[in-house]
Amino acid sequence: MPSSIQIGNQHLTVDISSLGAEMQALATSDGRSWLWTGDAAFWSGRSPILFPIVGKAPDDKIAIDGTIYPMAQHGFARRSEFALAESTATMCRYELVASAATQAVYPFDFQLAVTHAIEGRALTVTAEVTNRAQKAMPFGLGFHSAFAWPLPGAAGHAHVVTLDNKGEPPLVRLQGGLINPAPLPSPFKDGRLVLDHAMFDEDAMIFPQGAGEGLTYGVEDGPTMRFRFENLPNLALWTKPGAPFLCIEPWHGTAAEAGSSGELSKRPSTTILAPGAIARFAFTVEIL
Repeated sequence: MPSSIQIGNQHLTVDISSLGAEMQALATSDGRSWLWTGDAAFWSGRSPILFPIVGKAPDDKIAIDGTIYPMAQHGFARRSEFALAESTATMCRYELVASAATQAVYPFDFQLAVTHAIEGRALTVTAEVTNRAQKAMPFGLGFHSAFAWPLPGAAGHAHVVTLDNKGEPPLVRLQGGLINPAPLPSPFKDGRLVLDHAMFDEDAMIFPQGAGEGLTYGVEDGPTMRFRFENLPNLALWTKPGAPFLCIEPWHGTAAEAGSSGELSKRPSTTILAPGAIARFAFTVEIL
């Protein structure tokens, strides 16, 4: 059975489950909750880690050097039991290593370590992937955290996502769960996007490039969350229409493109990790 651990300081508390090394709660010392509750009526996830793919594969199958393997949407890490490797009052590190079960669908010897660490009013979530095999290892890695929408105390106020780089990144949409690579006009204007549930009638808004390394999500003169991204060039925003959450999803890798072969190494933004190498990905969220 999954276990959980709580870390915290005078500003924040964070609960993390051993199942998927998934954050279950993020609260400030005043009792306000900033993470989605995981109500299965809308979506049971809260903050899953996506590995070894982000998004869907054609027919839920990937190809590795021409051999076909079954692979569910967003990979298997979110449904896997991690082992607690280290913890302090303000940090915990969970690890998942290759097993017979993972190698049946993903034939690589890997370690995925997920660390949650609090400093001040900020939480940093880090994923480190180690290739323990003697061959190059392709994979995608993404974060899928769902935050409250409306934010605490901000019901009835416009919520805005503002890119640090003030960019207007091109938008792509999903087609049968796969990326339609034809770019659409950006919904951002000078880096600013006023959120509306109707934007998600066609599923997620995906920005394969140009969203930059940071953004803020919040209300003018009200509650705000500031994000910084490390080695995460792709961004998605998602909710289910009418649901009280917004997923802010920095990725390194996306769903396969519609009409593609399913070969894992050919997916957009796939990392090809050399034998013995370690790749690091992280996001920091600060509650202002």
